Amino acid sequence: SENPSVTLFREYLRIDTVHPKPDYDAAVRFLERVGTDLGLTCQKVEVCQGRVVLILTWQGTNPRLRSILLNSHTDVVPVFEEHWTYPPFEAVKDSQGNIYARGAQDMKCVSIQYLEAIRRLKTEGKSFARTIHLTFVPDEEVGGHKGMEMFVQRPEFKALNVGFAMDEGLASPSDTFSVFYGERSPWWIKVKCMGSPGHGSRFISNTAAEKMHKVINSFLAFRESEKQRLKSDSSLTLGDVTSLNMTMLEGGVSFNVVPSEMAAGFDIRIPPTVDLKAFEEQVATWCRSAGDGVTYEFHQKCMDQHITSTEESDPWWKAFSGVCSDMKLQLKLEIFPAATDSRYIRAVRHPAIGFSPMNRTPVLLHDHNEFLNEQVFLRGIEIYACLLTALASVPPLPAEG
Repeated sequence: SENPSVTLFREYLRIDTVHPKPDYDAAVRFLERVGTDLGLTCQKVEVCQGRVVLILTWQGTNPRLRSILLNSHTDVVPVFEEHWTYPPFEAVKDSQGNIYARGAQDMKCVSIQYLEAIRRLKTEGKSFARTIHLTFVPDEEVGGHKGMEMFVQRPEFKALNVGFAMDEGLASPSDTFSVFYGERSPWWIKVKCMGSPGHGSRFISNTAAEKMHKVINSFLAFRESEKQRLKSDSSLTLGDVTSLNMTMLEGGVSFNVVPSEMAAGFDIRIPPTVDLKAFEEQVATWCRSAGDGVTYEFHQKCMDQHITSTEESDPWWKAFSGVCSDMKLQLKLEIFPAATDSRYIRAVRHPAIGFSPMNRTPVLLHDHNEFLNEQVFLRGIEIYACLLTALASVPPLPAEG
């Protein structure tokens, strides 16, 4: 009696694509099987050894027009099984219709919703002027460096002739649906402090620890100011402010030895409204103020700040928002607080929206007992079917002749 779309979703959830050893081959075989069943053409692109991007294509009647890209990632984050009510790769469905599995929200649901929306449209005999491509990419959960970041530089991506892309969003506990038109830039900074070493019994001057104390104070004072700014302004979301956390602290060899070097790691996420050059100068000022021998280095430094237009004059946004209006979906426009593969798509100048149609659903990505209700899942298929109908029917744009 289970809806076949739900059965397919649960089958996909049972494929163990968890890091550090995701079974990508099994996921690609499964998705290729579904794509072939739907009459979609299949292409596999190995962006580096062991990392394959699968492309499924529904050809439009006018291939010269720019295409619609539906992106999703196949990997999922690790689990701590002792904290789960049900085994995280069995896709157990409880009496309320909640399906428990790692990837239920992030983001195997969206992958199957794309495919089942296309199944519905094909069954109805629909066809569209614009081509629809589905890409299933690896390694998003570890930064996308051996996935989408490499793929967008390849000729196979350029051949997709992308006009507009959709990628993952977040669940929303309220009635509204979250829509993400940009992302914060992730910076990972390691600050090193060099100082005078010596015996632990003495008051040594100019120590690495004293300098590190000043560095940490400066960084965390800024953190507190941004935290208070978010708290005091109800119009702001997490994506509108800069988050900063100290995530690593290194140094020392023995209790009785004052170390000559200490280091601290910081995870910083910067919204597109911030001048990145000015912010780096602020970081440099904090380090200089701590004393001599204080340096910093980047382990990640994203400088792209492209955002996707949400103006009604934009034909892509008009098509997207028009469907949501017709379906009476309340949208909440936000900057994504973390990072998704959308940033790589936007970096090569393609508009991309992050959207996972899951309202009235707790945000459980990367959390224990991740689940999605089957009725929310099925409603998402209906939403995507309407969105694809509108987006793939956007009339030819001036640049397309």
